[in-house]
Amino acid sequence: MVSMKDVAVECGVSIATVSKALNDHSDISEETRKKIRQTASDMGYYPNSAARALKTNRSYNIGVLMNDKAHSGLTHEYFSAILNSTKEEAERLGYDITFISQNIGGEKISFAEHCRYRKCDGVVIASVDFYNPGVVELMRSDIPTVTIDFAADNLNCVMSDNVDGTYSLVNYLAGKGHRKIAFIHGEHTSVTEKRLTGFYRGCEQNGIEVPEEYVIKAVYHDPKSSAKATEYLMQLDDPPTAIMYPDDFSYIGGMNQLERMGLSIPDDVSVTGYDGITLSEVLRPKLTTYYQDAEA
Repeated sequence: MVSMKDVAVECGVSIATVSKALNDHSDISEETRKKIRQTASDMGYYPNSAARALKTNRSYNIGVLMNDKAHSGLTHEYFSAILNSTKEEAERLGYDITFISQNIGGEKISFAEHCRYRKCDGVVIASVDFYNPGVVELMRSDIPTVTIDFAADNLNCVMSDNVDGTYSLVNYLAGKGHRKIAFIHGEHTSVTEKRLTGFYRGCEQNGIEVPEEYVIKAVYHDPKSSAKATEYLMQLDDPPTAIMYPDDFSYIGGMNQLERMGLSIPDDVSVTGYDGITLSEVLRPKLTTYYQDAEA
């Protein structure tokens, strides 16, 4: 393995000068910096991560915590797109990604302990139960944290406009003449609360009354629970003419259930999804959905 000393010998400079060039110190000339960096690249030199961590007190390692209730993991189209973008940006900035769990070698530990064990410089938290004590402990720890779609005191977060999302879908359906709109929402989360706000706001501003039985809970990214909710709605004495689903993937359960009941989309009932994953573009009839820019 090529060492910093080898690069120094090849360039005819001291090890300290090589270190300064590789770490962008300002007290060497640009010509020397370029020469050393090019030589290091040509020789296949890579910094020793352990040594760099000791010197800089940074691991260049970002933790990622993701654990949704449907246990979809990396098969979750929307959140996997977010994580892929996170990975690409981390790599561009010279960081590695480590998935955080509550197990190391079969031993139970906390999320915060796992982050410290892996010496994570920070952690991204997405698609979890943010009220879980272990997640709360991590968010309150001294580890720099960014949350996805959850706002908490003194934390950085990346938020989608979930209020406007459902509000826009209701307006779209109302514009198509629908007055009986049902909403199958996900489990109780801050995202769900905001989407319910948008749904009721859209209905109120369009003069649409919402029967209590038209708003029903399911599970995000879970076609089975959406299928059951769809069956319940369409067996009501006064069924809806439009159903809003918690996400595009969950809609598949509703689509299959409507087909089993001999109902046609959109002739008998109209539908909307949420997220705008690739699947929504290939379904027929094409699914009306609210696109979220997961990459951004």
